[in-house]
Amino acid sequence: MDRGLKTSGIIGFAAPIFTFTCILAAIASWPQFSWTNNALSDLGVQSGFTAILFNSGLVIGGILFAVFATGLYSFAGKRFIGKVGAACFFLAWIALIAIGIFNENFRPTHYIVSVMLFVFLPISLLIFVATFWIESKRRLSGLTLALALVAAAVWVLQLTVEYVPNVAIPEFISGLAGAAWVWVLSYLMLKKASQTPNT
Repeated sequence: MDRGLKTSGIIGFAAPIFTFTCILAAIASWPQFSWTNNALSDLGVQSGFTAILFNSGLVIGGILFAVFATGLYSFAGKRFIGKVGAACFFLAWIALIAIGIFNENFRPTHYIVSVMLFVFLPISLLIFVATFWIESKRRLSGLTLALALVAAAVWVLQLTVEYVPNVAIPEFISGLAGAAWVWVLSYLMLKKASQTPNT
């Protein structure tokens, strides 16, 4: 069994659960939060336990996602395009860590790293669409395309028709699309690890 790939797969399952649990717990701890009128990052500047939950959740969760991305770099195979996709995916989670460190009080840094996350995430998925297609993994390519379009569409719609006053909903939906993809790839990593001779 490939222990490195197995570790990355396990961490990939854990990272979204940990991160979204912290975010939802932070929301629950701040009764004034509004899905339509707030950004998720508003949680990071509230007093008391709310900010601690949110910011630490992003930092630790981002580290877990970044570790998963290193395994993804190996899983992507030998093609250069797959390596580029993994690198972009890694940068997305470095941006998530930075969001937790540089909250809304750190402007314009917070805005810049937030944009980085929600740009690099769909871009990395679109690169993997091509990677999986080239490798004749057509179903995985199609699923990746669907999730990439979800991750991007919520932002395109927000910027064009502004369907909500603030950005918590597009942030959450885009993040969930990325999390769903991580779970699928984590499963495939664990499956491949179990079929690989001990390393």
